[in-house]
Amino acid sequence: MTDKRQRTRAIFSHGRACFAAAVAALTVCCLCTPQLSAEAAQKGAGEQTVTLRVCNWEEYIDEGGWDEDEVISLDDADIFGESALVKEFEEWYYETYGVRVAVEYSTFGTNEELYSQMNLGNVYDMVCPSDYMIMKLMKEGKLEPLSEEFFDGSDARNYYVRGVSPYIRDVFEENEIDGKAWADYAAGYMWGITGIVYNPEEVSKEEASTWSILTNDRFYRQVTVKDNVRDAYFPTLAILNRELLTDDAFRNRADYGEQLAAVMNDTAPETIQAAEEKLREIRGNVYSFETDSGKADMVTGKVLANTQWSGDAVYTMDQAEEDDFYLCWAVPRECTNLWFDGWVLLKDGIGADTAKKHAAEAFINFLSKPENAVRNMYYIGYTSAIAGGEDGLVFDYLNWCYGAGEDESDTIAYPVGYFFSGDNGDEAYVVTAPAEQAGRQLAAQYPSWEDLARSAVMNYFDDAGNAAINQMWINIRCFRLDMMSGGQWAAVAAGGVLLAVTVCCFALKKAEKGKGLPCRIP
Repeated sequence: MTDKRQRTRAIFSHGRACFAAAVAALTVCCLCTPQLSAEAAQKGAGEQTVTLRVCNWEEYIDEGGWDEDEVISLDDADIFGESALVKEFEEWYYETYGVRVAVEYSTFGTNEELYSQMNLGNVYDMVCPSDYMIMKLMKEGKLEPLSEEFFDGSDARNYYVRGVSPYIRDVFEENEIDGKAWADYAAGYMWGITGIVYNPEEVSKEEASTWSILTNDRFYRQVTVKDNVRDAYFPTLAILNRELLTDDAFRNRADYGEQLAAVMNDTAPETIQAAEEKLREIRGNVYSFETDSGKADMVTGKVLANTQWSGDAVYTMDQAEEDDFYLCWAVPRECTNLWFDGWVLLKDGIGADTAKKHAAEAFINFLSKPENAVRNMYYIGYTSAIAGGEDGLVFDYLNWCYGAGEDESDTIAYPVGYFFSGDNGDEAYVVTAPAEQAGRQLAAQYPSWEDLARSAVMNYFDDAGNAAINQMWINIRCFRLDMMSGGQWAAVAAGGVLLAVTVCCFALKKAEKGKGLPCRIP
């Protein structure tokens, strides 16, 4: 890998399953805001300030402060993160619309934490949850639809609608809740799939290209799985349905996508029971259920394979490569989980305040400017939903990251037209990359069309289904006496005797305090 593709920042995962909550320090002074029309907001409204309350994933936006040697020199522009994008948005909004906006920026660590914060009374104007939480909020009627003006492609300042990937746009338009498309309520921010990061010296591509690696006893205590119910349930269902999912007749069905989604979102009682039994088998074979430690465990060689979100996979491979330790990426042949994070507006916050809504939609558009999408990808490590439209900056950045050098001969033609133009045969969007990238960072950052064809979005479960799989997860993750071996029982018994003697001795010593009586364990 060339130096230009070496990351210089130790940016960890966006925290889809991280349980540590941090609050950003980008809180600015807020003033009471009278309601203004969008027209007034665009033309200016004196010195009144719109306060915009934003809640996003931890470390999920460029905070600036790049080192001087981090300039990304592309053909048409130099990209450099001097200051935080939140601060730059405040300045851009005033210069563009003549209205001052103050962003109160905070963060969350998991979708459930965000939902809990909202239920506890924290009021936000816009948040950036994952796909299933977007569905849940839509179902509960908590979201404010995006305005018609937001989708006006003739407005040059509407960077989102003009630059969103055709692939992402189609996914958001095709998925619905109660007959309402995601696209009406959510704007894509980052996206990716799940797969396996593996050590190619110990694990073959064939072995890594199946979720069954989690139950493969050849890798006993040398693989890891995610420590949250949804990211553990998905591969478990894939293992249970492996024969069906890899059957050519199933894959060639006209309604393959719908059928795949149905299989991977099954919460029937008998399915959950079978998944619980299979998860016990997985638990007995893996090194750990992990949230964020899997990356370090792979880099240090503690484990040989790790289930990962694609963005974290890129980070893991990059970090390992700095120590001349090469890891690879595989997408299981059964299927993969397609996931998204997206910006949504909350009714409780936005309400009928058109000035606030205008500022919120402008915030999405500002982050969708191609140069800002590049900054966020570089800083975060994940893949932006923005392709750039007629602006070629994002594709230039992709080539900057993964394009082969002039002296490299072992190369591949890697098509990404599905993402940039909607046509994977579009010769304008083919990356000439080192051959190894077919199974490394490039393939994780921009999955192949063949891998995406086997992808399914994991939906929001109804209350009954959600309660059932959560109970299953409690059964799996909580300690159970009936899972202990004879040796473990013997160890517990010995420890119990020692504990009893120690407690007894402590009590005696306390009773005899001041008399100098010795306390010995026989």
